[in-house]
Amino acid sequence: MSEVWREEPEPERISAAGWARALLRVIPLAVVVFGGLAILLALRLIERPIWGQRRPLTPFITQAVCRTAFVILGIRYRTEGQAMQGPGAVVANHSSWLDIFALNARKRIYFVSKAEVAGWPGIGWLAKATGTVFIRRDPREARLQVQEFIRRLSYGHKLLFFPEGTSTDGRRVLTFKPTLFAAFYADGLRETLSIQPVTVIYRAAEGADPRQYGWWGDMDFGPHLLSTLAAAKQGSVTIQYHTPVRVAEIEDRKMLALLLENKVRAGLIAAGVNDDD
Repeated sequence: MSEVWREEPEPERISAAGWARALLRVIPLAVVVFGGLAILLALRLIERPIWGQRRPLTPFITQAVCRTAFVILGIRYRTEGQAMQGPGAVVANHSSWLDIFALNARKRIYFVSKAEVAGWPGIGWLAKATGTVFIRRDPREARLQVQEFIRRLSYGHKLLFFPEGTSTDGRRVLTFKPTLFAAFYADGLRETLSIQPVTVIYRAAEGADPRQYGWWGDMDFGPHLLSTLAAAKQGSVTIQYHTPVRVAEIEDRKMLALLLENKVRAGLIAAGVNDDD
């Protein structure tokens, strides 16, 4: 695979009209996101004593916020295929901070994220409030992580992982790291767990850089958010659900990782946006 894509684009200069568009979008977006967070936290005060971690109500707040965010941004949103019913895991390609909105907008899910994210201003608060599972990449904690996965799945939660380990420009799928999938073969998970591969497909606006929504490498969040808010023309995002895979039917974690990776990549190829060499 060519590594040329890893070269980050030059920061886009924002025009006066772009700044105006950004201002007109950021105010309602902030009201929706942080207003939704306030409602969610208030509802959790009622939800927690009655249902604990099962969260039958608050995920609907998250979904409504994420759907509304795309309306405010002007990015067209659609889904293809059927989202998996019941508890299980979901794996997807990772292209942007927008993935969080895109994947939450259609179905209630709970992200599995590196522990460092919990300390990020803004994003960390939102992640904690929406039930993100934070893990440390430490082999010594693998057993505790498996126990936490089993516990969360027992509540009916769908746990979402990004097996590439990093984000891309949205036009390729990197190798899925098989280490992650070792937890799925633990006793208590392997026998019953199904994993649904999902392809997140971004299409840039006409005439825009095909990587318009990609956020990778050392790109700063602020400038990327600003360029998205300021864009005169917006593209679209499609969430494509593939047939779930039963872990018990796949011999080992390496085969499972490769199978899921190929299914996710096939979605990009079929959509005509894949740019792998």
